[in-house]
Amino acid sequence: MPQTSDTHTPSNPATPAAGWRSRLRFNRDLVISLGLRWLPAFDRLLMRFAATPDHQVFPRELFPWIPQIEANWEAVRNEAAEILRDRMAVPSIREVSPDHDKIALDEKWRSFFLWGYGLKVKANCARCPATADMLDQIPNLLTAFYSVMLAGAHVPRHTGPTKAILTAHLGLIIPLKRDRCHMEVGEHDVIWEQGKVVVFDDMYPHEVWNDTDEDRIILLMHLKRPLRFPGTWLRDSFFAILRASPFVKDGVRNLERWEKDRAAA
Repeated sequence: MPQTSDTHTPSNPATPAAGWRSRLRFNRDLVISLGLRWLPAFDRLLMRFAATPDHQVFPRELFPWIPQIEANWEAVRNEAAEILRDRMAVPSIREVSPDHDKIALDEKWRSFFLWGYGLKVKANCARCPATADMLDQIPNLLTAFYSVMLAGAHVPRHTGPTKAILTAHLGLIIPLKRDRCHMEVGEHDVIWEQGKVVVFDDMYPHEVWNDTDEDRIILLMHLKRPLRFPGTWLRDSFFAILRASPFVKDGVRNLERWEKDRAAA
């Protein structure tokens, strides 16, 4: 039957809306593809200005803020436990960032974002005031979220996007069978401890397992790598560009859409 003029057909690739979405997807993929090709050269340049030796897992003494964070970890854990009483009330990481779909293979890795690439998620921070105050004390913070690995979760071996970022984990709620809930980073086997921070370079291959019947909850943070000038300028310029990129903008939109859909439900 011929379609009438008022029939809505969003799936028809000939419609202007579908064509616009197709071009947007192409441009997004092109930007990310070009960025990934350019990043290795950028990382080599950046590491010429590294303020510390390179490590797979970093010595704690390089980060003076760690003892103060660990001294107040229980307040962070209590807020995380309250927010995450219903684990499914927060989105999976792949719902927020579809670019993670190669490592977030199912819905068992879930997240509650507080910061994203230097931008504070004000509504979520208001729900976790002690955690938000603690995050304000961490220099060069980029991203922070409660990271939930549900029982049986597995994140396959992978590397991060750039040497400009270091990753920190604060253990909050850890399964009793700790040796079966762990992370390999390069040559290191990392077993989380409640109230303890570990900092590592996720550009080294790493893999995560939760082979227990309990959930693991940490506060995951991304930090700017310590550098000397002009490396600091290069690094900060890179993050300014990244915040304007499809990778970050799409993540923000996906998070907002998820929150609206859940509120409507």
